[in-house]
Amino acid sequence: MLLEGNAQKLKVIIGEDDRVYQRPLYEAIVFAAKKYKMAGVTVYNGRLSYGAESILSNSKVFSLSPEQPIIIELVDRFERISSFAEIVVKLLDKAKSGGIIYTEDVKVLAYGGGRDKEAKN
Repeated sequence: MLLEGNAQKLKVIIGEDDRVYQRPLYEAIVFAAKKYKMAGVTVYNGRLSYGAESILSNSKVFSLSPEQPIIIELVDRFERISSFAEIVVKLLDKAKSGGIIYTEDVKVLAYGGGRDKEAKN
């Protein structure tokens, strides 16, 4: 897949304990992205957060909520991000999960696997 120039990033922030189809919601989103052949996805943990419910989450021993935020970022062409965002909304609805989903315009400077370069040498 060629991905250069103007693209979009889809960012999803959910709770670590959110589940759908007996699996973590973030895993379901990643597997859906793979099935949908999105250009790439990254999942990482947040350290401290609060959101619409105004519940503070952090990684300290004494906290109001033990659940840490999970941040999921996907980058692809605008039209693919737009249609995949609808899938993510449905997964959040199915999980009865809160969170936030938003997009940002990005400019892709380079995209590709390093293994392909080594194979050609």
